[in-house]
This record gives sequence, C-alpha cells and structure tokens, in this order.
Amino acid sequence: MNFQKNLNNPIFKIVGEISDKLNISSYVVGGWVRDMLLDRKRKVTDIDFVCIGSGIELAKNVAKELKGAEFKFFKNFGTAMVNFNGENYEFVGARKESYRDDSRKPLVEDGSLDDDQNRRDFTINAMSIQLNKHQYGNFIDPFDGIKDLERKIIKTPLDPDITFSDDPLRMMRAVRFASELNFIISEKTLNAISRNAKRLSIISQERITDELNKIILSEVPSQGFKILFNTKLLHEFFIEFTYLQGVEIINNHAHKDNFYHTLEVLDNISLKTSDLWLRWAAILHDIAKPQTKKYEKIVGWTFHAHEFIGSKMTPKIFKKLKLPLNHKMQYVKKLVSLHLRPIVLAQEVVTDSAIRRLLFDAGNDIEDLMTLCDADITSKNPNKVKKYLSNFQLVRKKLLEVEEKDRVRNFQPPVDGNEIMEMFVVSSGKQIGLLKHAIKEAILDGIVKNEKTDAIEFLKIKAKELNIEIVK
Repeated sequence: MNFQKNLNNPIFKIVGEISDKLNISSYVVGGWVRDMLLDRKRKVTDIDFVCIGSGIELAKNVAKELKGAEFKFFKNFGTAMVNFNGENYEFVGARKESYRDDSRKPLVEDGSLDDDQNRRDFTINAMSIQLNKHQYGNFIDPFDGIKDLERKIIKTPLDPDITFSDDPLRMMRAVRFASELNFIISEKTLNAISRNAKRLSIISQERITDELNKIILSEVPSQGFKILFNTKLLHEFFIEFTYLQGVEIINNHAHKDNFYHTLEVLDNISLKTSDLWLRWAAILHDIAKPQTKKYEKIVGWTFHAHEFIGSKMTPKIFKKLKLPLNHKMQYVKKLVSLHLRPIVLAQEVVTDSAIRRLLFDAGNDIEDLMTLCDADITSKNPNKVKKYLSNFQLVRKKLLEVEEKDRVRNFQPPVDGNEIMEMFVVSSGKQIGLLKHAIKEAILDGIVKNEKTDAIEFLKIKAKELNIEIVK
C-alpha cells in the first residue's frame, strides 16, 4: 500500500531528501498517519518523524532548509523540535526503551524501526509512512492498526499490562482517544487499565490534567469520564467528582445521581460551546452536593448552599489539578456560585431588583451563565424541559430590558471615593466605604437611578443618617 498522493505537505519531501543526503531512513509516524487515514477534518499542527539514526542531526538539517525555522533539541531524550509557520515537527531516532518500577523515565538505547514501533502506545498510532525517495509513500503497519481504525478499536501493540506499567500516562491517552474519536477500548486493554490505575500516581499532575482537558474538549466528553470512572482512573486524581456518584433512598424518596446528571450537563453545554472553562463550570456546578445533602421530612432531599460551598471548593480543586489560578479560575468560581440564580428567577415573579443584582454580579459573563443554566435542565419530562426553557427566555428578555434601562452590568457607582471626600467631612475609609456601598445598593434596588444627580441627592440624605457632615 502506497500513500504517496496523500503526502501533500512540502515538509515530507524536504525530510525525505535530507534523509537521503544523510543516508538514513526516515518515516512520518503516529497521529498524522492515523488522522490522514481517518480523514479527520482538523488543522494539523504537530507531525512526528522517526529516523534510523540521529533525530537531532536530521532535525538540524531540516531547520537549516526551512528559512526562519526555530530549532530546539533535547539531548537527554535524543529528540528535537522544529517550529515553522505554526507547525511543530518532532524528530527522534528509532529507539528501544526499558523502564524501572518507580519511574516512567525510560532507559533509552538506539534501536530499529521494529523496536520503535514496539514502544508505541496503540496499534492505531504505530503506523508509519516512509519518506526516502525510492520508498516514498510506502505504508508500514506491523500491528494491523488500519484494521483497528476500521473497527474503531483502541488496543496496545504489545501486552497492555507492560505498556501501561511502563508509561501510565498511556492509560489517560487511551481514554482520550476513545472520547475524541468515538472509539471503544478493547476489553483486554480496558481490563489492564483497571489493574494498573494506581500506577498513575508516578505521573505529574500537569500531564494528567493536559489529557483530562483534551477529554473535556471532545465532542461527547461524558464518554471519556465514564471510562475514567469505571476503570478507577478518575479516583486517582479527581476523587471529589467521584463522590457525586450514587443514589440514596429514604422513605421512598430518591435524589438523582449527581455524577451522571453532571455528565449530562457537560454534554449539553458541549453542544453550545467549545470553551474549556465554561465546560469546567459545568463539571463543578454541583460539586458540593455530597457535602450539603440532607433529607428533610417535608421537602425531601435538599442541597442548601451547594452553589456557595462549590464556589469555595473551586480554587482548591484547580490548585490540586494544576489548573490556572488566574482569571480563568475566578470565572469558573463565579459561574458555580451563580448557577442557581437564573433558575430561581425562572420559578417566581421576576422583579427588576433581582434582575439588576444578577446583571451586576454576573457582568459580562451573563450569557455564559444562562448557557450553563440551559444545560442544567436534564429532566426526562419533555413538558418540564419546555417550561424551564420558556421561563429562561422570559428571564433573558427581562435581562435585556433592565440592562437597556438601568445600565447596571459591570457598573461603577456614578460618584466615586474622591468625590465623596470632596462632598463630605469623612473621618475614615470606612465611612467612604459605607456611602459607596449605600449608593450601589440603592441603584440595584431601583431606589435611585444610575445617574450622578440622583446619586448625589441620595448620598446627602444617607450622610445625614450616618451623622456625616456635608462640606460647607
């Protein structure tokens, strides 16, 4: 089988020609070959090359040929990276690896193409295409990976217990590929993941989270999470999420399984957005339900303040998972804390004051919050779903009306601290804070218009109540 006609990217000819000059054999391997065979419609930015010889030397010569390319090499690993026009080319010499029990850092030595293919994670990633002139386009598939692509199966080339024990991150990669490609993991491979789940402890959290985020960004992320849960991989790094699973029944009253509900919400929101952090908000929106669960005779199961406690848990979870602790975390924390507010507004008479406060608290994230609330409707009763979605449309309409009238989204009180000091005889920052807080609350409650003249008149009355003198 020859795939010469599929090698359209000029890099393949360049690598082949330089390989011939260096008198070494070279191949494109792994993900590019797999995705080419699957005809995946996505922008490819990473291409892996293997050569029988020095990958660093080959990469150095390729970088020279590509004017303006960036070249990096990692001597300890025998690998090199060339970046050119937004594409990353990784080069490695064919090698064989052996591992110690307490580390995933391999002992590496030069090897043949067979050795290199034996160390690949899955059969669908062990296929390669030769680039040398006289063998250009020749397809090499030692483990029948093309058949596994057709059957949509993920399995290891060699014994999966050895493959996963050697490099436990491959277990996360198996789940990620199953989720991204909508493939199934072979029974033998899946059982080996369960047996080796605890071995994941030797992998850095950053690398685990990188794979987790790719699962979250897949088309149907619940697919990956269910495998993570069933194999106990999830228990190794995100135990808080597993606590959501299960149903408790008291007096014939049962609450829903919040683990599977959360996965439904995640899938729902994934139909609307590819924003990783909005998807994380879906994952964490009910994370505090296990801690807040309580059975009350009259109302049944309650989860009071789970949104507040969940928002408090968000920074700890982000820190543990080595997710960013910057504005992205603050965004997720905010959505978790606010996710019940529109639902409450959809169930009762919507007052302008409540809408103003929601607009003020959500700011520019109000649309994302409403998207999360839409996704949170997972009832199996179509009439109930229709009613909630209809109510949310009313809330959206009211949000637009109030925003147009009162301009409270991200508003700053029309009188600032400096102006307050010029107007009043204040003795402390606390008094300034009291007056600023009072005007903010008055505007949100609709007592005062969000305008300077009205605000100043209100402040004069409020200052008098607080025994604060007006500057003469």
